[in-house]
Amino acid sequence: MAVRVVGLISGTSMDGIDVAVADLHASAGLAELTPVGDLELGYPDHLRAALLTALPPAATTAEQLTELDTLVGQAFAEAARQALDRFGPADLVSSLGQTVFHWVEGGHAMGTLQLGQPAWIAERTGLPVISDLRARDVAAGGQGAPLAGTLDRLWLRDLAERTGHPVIALNIGGIANVTVVEPGGHTIAYDTGPGNALLDLAARQVTGQPSDLDGTIAAKGRVCEELLARLLAEPYYRAEPPKSTGKELFHAGYLRKATDGLAPRPEDLLATLTELTAQTIGEACSRHHARTEVASGGGVRNPTLMHALAEHLGNTRLATSSEFGLPTGAKEAYLTALLGWLTWHGVPANVPSATGARAPRLLGSITPGAGPLTLPAPHTTPVTRLRVDGGGPRACPRAGSRGRTPRAHSQGE
Repeated sequence: MAVRVVGLISGTSMDGIDVAVADLHASAGLAELTPVGDLELGYPDHLRAALLTALPPAATTAEQLTELDTLVGQAFAEAARQALDRFGPADLVSSLGQTVFHWVEGGHAMGTLQLGQPAWIAERTGLPVISDLRARDVAAGGQGAPLAGTLDRLWLRDLAERTGHPVIALNIGGIANVTVVEPGGHTIAYDTGPGNALLDLAARQVTGQPSDLDGTIAAKGRVCEELLARLLAEPYYRAEPPKSTGKELFHAGYLRKATDGLAPRPEDLLATLTELTAQTIGEACSRHHARTEVASGGGVRNPTLMHALAEHLGNTRLATSSEFGLPTGAKEAYLTALLGWLTWHGVPANVPSATGARAPRLLGSITPGAGPLTLPAPHTTPVTRLRVDGGGPRACPRAGSRGRTPRAHSQGE
């Protein structure tokens, strides 16, 4: 019996909330995901500004975090409500929340914090909510990220086996991450480094806008080789996976230090940061000898970045997730729906070879909805593959309502 799940996530660019509604069910080891529809809802300007202000290296307070946890929870609750109004009733909400800190020391994840109090979502929708999906993997010795490996391993395994070569799923958000799916299903996943994080910071400095829309400024510039060499000296790039990172490392202070003593023109700064993202992704991918790379996330909207990436990938086919049934801007939200569905059915939702956890674990915490909490019988057969079906309405609205503005087409995700 299919379960309809609303998946909610806001990525490291913090520009808004991705919502996806999916029908999910499984027969034996095959899970089927039918996309019903998806939305992008921008954060109100004051909330996005407050979130960015709370990020390291800035100091923050318990008062600020409490307020943000509530405000993000309310924004997520409204996003879920809009999805229900648009696409009809659902059974469950799954929320990855808004990451504000990912604590990594010596290459080991020690803790992670996602804001967006699930009680507000449960109260607004009346549905049970699965949240805090990263913490259990961290407690089990994993990185807690990227969790995209869970979907990618199931979804792309058939393609890897048909072609006889690894397939790479790439998500370019504020941070870029890859999942490498080999024939037979063995999977690794890790963050390659900044996707749009430094690009968006530079765009705000240069233009006051949240991003270099369509990469138009970067396209006019030339790479500053000295700055690029400084940036590529970052030790993170040479660390072996599993590994994860975030804006705790790639922040405004990091960019200021890298450019100290240099005065690149604005277009050259953005061109250099575009090359950094493309080169670090390309070098990571070249290690795995894949023939196909399936890209998603906000960075896919940046043609300058995608052109630079294609140059580094050589003969590797650069496709998008939309070609395989999952919209590029909503893939992470569909991932969130899948994670919630797995937990709801008692199925471990992490991939230890991807995150570094000691073993598979059930992920998340469950907040009851308006009625008694009644879980389905556990799905006892291991889920080894995922098929994405054509599904319901394929018009994926991109408009806010009830006073919300649509998300700007930022390159961040």
